[in-house]
Amino acid sequence: MKWIIKGSLAVILIFSCCLIFRFAPSYAQNPDEATRKLWDTAFINSGRAQASKRKRSTRSYRITTPKVPLAGVAEDTVVGVTIWRLRRSTPADTGERLIVHEGSDDVEWLPERISASTRLAEGDRLRIAVEAARSGYLYVIDREQYADGSLGEPYLIFPTTRTLNGDNSVKRGKLVEIPAQDDGPPYFRMRRSRPDHVAEVLSIFVTPTQLEGIETTDKAQKLSETQVATWEKQWSAQVGSIELENGAGKAWTKEEKEAASVTSSTKAGSSSPMVLNAHAPAPQLVYYRPNAKVSEPMLVKVQLRYRAAAITAR
Repeated sequence: MKWIIKGSLAVILIFSCCLIFRFAPSYAQNPDEATRKLWDTAFINSGRAQASKRKRSTRSYRITTPKVPLAGVAEDTVVGVTIWRLRRSTPADTGERLIVHEGSDDVEWLPERISASTRLAEGDRLRIAVEAARSGYLYVIDREQYADGSLGEPYLIFPTTRTLNGDNSVKRGKLVEIPAQDDGPPYFRMRRSRPDHVAEVLSIFVTPTQLEGIETTDKAQKLSETQVATWEKQWSAQVGSIELENGAGKAWTKEEKEAASVTSSTKAGSSSPMVLNAHAPAPQLVYYRPNAKVSEPMLVKVQLRYRAAAITAR
């Protein structure tokens, strides 16, 4: 009788192991497929047939800064940026909506990707998504740009205690949206301060350690122009960018929404936030600097330009 019980247990164990090995591929992922990589030269369309059809069909980037070489780029030093422009959703739209309480109404907005060359209208509602390829800290500075090329005063718009409670940490696969989905309102509006105000210039920093002298407050704060100029001189030299082909106009996806949501990014019963994997949508723009080191901060600039036709004398 004991032998029969032990034998039965052995059969059950063997059968269970067979099931595990039989169905393991449906649960396990190839490490190369699961790991989120923002930088892969196989995705870059340089005019040569260097990428496989599989990768080319998944994503393809075009070079936007041909004078900045692609050689010597460490994959964990790059920064991904996507700018979203909101429009009112329609029943026929696919993609995730952003529900915003405006007055007594709930308005559904559909975030759509825009190209780096998109000209914006005054009043456009925008959101910024930033993704780093390493662990560190994120800072975003905004300055106005005028028709003569001069810049306005620098203001730190992220981090603030109003967004993510001041948490500005980043890591691979983590998406940081500015403003956050639960901010009020969860978007920026493009507004000119004067007739010759032609663009907004965003300086996006990803640093290995917290920047000294920065105190997080509940609103945007003015920074020292001298300090900002020093950072830019040190960390923004020879930065290039590539842009996702056929990405502009694509709607916000569930993966992107959940990876950046404070409320839905934590799975039930787990304290681990959801992160983007290799198959999730790629950022619209990827910024790189040849020969950059992981120990060095990365600084990229994003220009949001107004439509020229909208500029009128007052």
